[in-house]
Parts: sequence; C-alpha cells; structure tokens
Amino acid sequence: MQRIAFMLALSLPLAPLACGKGQIDDKPKAEAQDAKPVDSKPASPDAKVAALDAAASKVGFVGAKVTAEHEGSFGTIDGNATFEGDKPVGLEITVKVDSLTIEPDKLQEHLLSPDLFDAAAHPEAKFVSTSIQEKAGEGGTTHLVEGNLSLHGETKSISFPAKLEVSAGSAKGTAEFTIDRKQFGIVYPGMPDDLIKDEVLLKLDLSFKRS
Repeated sequence: MQRIAFMLALSLPLAPLACGKGQIDDKPKAEAQDAKPVDSKPASPDAKVAALDAAASKVGFVGAKVTAEHEGSFGTIDGNATFEGDKPVGLEITVKVDSLTIEPDKLQEHLLSPDLFDAAAHPEAKFVSTSIQEKAGEGGTTHLVEGNLSLHGETKSISFPAKLEVSAGSAKGTAEFTIDRKQFGIVYPGMPDDLIKDEVLLKLDLSFKRS
C-alpha cells in the first residue's frame, strides 16, 4: 500500500502526456561512445579562460515515464570556457548531484538514492570538451560540441549541437539534447505499468564572464 501511495504522489502534480509529444521527443540524441583523450597540451598564449557565471546559468533535465514528464535542475554548478580571440576552444562544467531540485520531495529523494543518481557514491557529474567545431544546424545551433561526460561512475564521449554567442565581455551557450541513462549505468526501470524512459533530456543555459 505504501508503494502504491508513493507512485501516486509522483504522478499527481504532473499532467499526463496522453497521446501528445513531450519535451524529450524529437531532440538531438547524444550517443555515448568510449571516452576520448583530453588534450593536455598547454593553451595557446592567446587563449583566455572565462569563468562560468553560475547565477546566470542553469543545468536542467527532463526525465519521463510512460504517463508523465518530470523536470528538474541542479543548483550548484561550476566551470569555465576557454577562448582564442572570440573562438571557443574549451569547455568544462561540474555539477554537484546532491544540489538537484525537483518536485515532489519524494521524487527528489528517490532520484538521489542508489536506484538512480546515487549521489552519495557519485557526488559530481562533469563534462570536459575535446572538440568545439563551427557547424550550423537546426534551431539556430552554431557549433558541434564533443567531450567526455562523467556521470554515475561512467565516463563516455558524447557530441551535441549548441548555440554559442560570443561578445567582448561575455559568452553564452545553450543546448538541448538527450542521453541514454542506461549507457551511464542508471538502469532502474520504474513500475511495470509505468516504465521510465531510457532517454533523458539535458538542457544547458550557460553564461561566462570574459575580461
């Protein structure tokens, strides 16, 4: 009875997807491959590092069951971007997993538990770029970003389209793409009559201060 009540608590605050499309549908998929070496060569003398403006940035996600979507975000993020002139050449973002916020509270507790993110064992998620290439795409994207994503004790190479805007004093990057959670060892299936989808939508809205 307690388990049934718990599952009802997760589903009540959210509208069912019914037959319509959700946020996850039709988004670019970032297939996970073996991790790639990160360039350890010294940065160019012209390269400058810009710190992440955490207050103006957001790392969010959308997970879905058969019947509903759940949208959350992480409150503690850090990182930087490297530029050669106005050209972005590097990106590093770190997220504290236990800063996750989502409603209801019982869902937040479950996501942080060993069933899913297992925040106690894997307190950080991190992305380090290995390549940033100019490449125009759908939805106004301007670049293709490739790098190693470390999540839940697994490190995999992914690539995704992003829109990057660079000015003299700042830079901004946005991206929305899906990853397969099972490729990162997050395999909890959900309830038999309301399974959790393998795809998770990541939503990045990152701002950097350039000097």
